[in-house]
Amino acid sequence: MQITIRNLSEADFDEWQSLWRGYLDFYQTQLDDAVFKSSFTRMLTPERDTQNALVAEQDGRLVGLVHFIYHPHNWKIEDVCYLQDLFVDPNLRGGGIGRALINAVYAASDVRGVPTVYWLTQDFNHDARKLYDSIASLTPFIKYTR
Repeated sequence: MQITIRNLSEADFDEWQSLWRGYLDFYQTQLDDAVFKSSFTRMLTPERDTQNALVAEQDGRLVGLVHFIYHPHNWKIEDVCYLQDLFVDPNLRGGGIGRALINAVYAASDVRGVPTVYWLTQDFNHDARKLYDSIASLTPFIKYTR
């Protein structure tokens, strides 16, 4: 079946929200409805071109999403890209949709002149890490947060 990777659109809200809830459920996290609306609006606002979303569509329905953010970096002249969220319908995993979404972020970043794309994942996310190990380099960094 054909997968299309495209920009998020206004008409996608319900399906996008359902996919993002699936992602958040996987990480045992919940967000207030206001965060869904705010993030969706920001990702669709042309003047906020640093916060972005792409979706994977198959047979007229959304089956995956990726959110990514461009930001400055003190060790580089050019911006870097943080791939914040990646989710594929669990029934369709292993078919190349996650890889296609990451490659689309790579391509968008290249067009923007942003060579560095990075992301985080949980150590227990074994299936996703198999994909990540095949298309990126694992770093030794440990994340701390306030």
